[in-house]
Amino acid sequence: MKFMYPAVFRRREDGSWHGVFPDLACCEAAGDTLDEALDNAIEAARSWLEAELDDDDGALPGISDAGDLALSPGDIVRNISVNIRFYDGWDE
Repeated sequence: MKFMYPAVFRRREDGSWHGVFPDLACCEAAGDTLDEALDNAIEAARSWLEAELDDDDGALPGISDAGDLALSPGDIVRNISVNIRFYDGWDE
């Protein structure tokens, strides 16, 4: 199944990048470059979603619209897509 959540990336003073998922509590990623931060964000979101889906209630948060996010100048919003297989052999 495919999940897609927006992440907000901000460049730090040292030139590295930090990203947060407004909808996924405490889910963050960082990297020396924006591409590295994006790759790390995919893994962070995958881990967060898998942990939530393994929980008994398995309730996922709603998805914010990028236009509703409070952004600072220079922030970059990217929709992060994660595919999760629920059992071996299943393919979307």
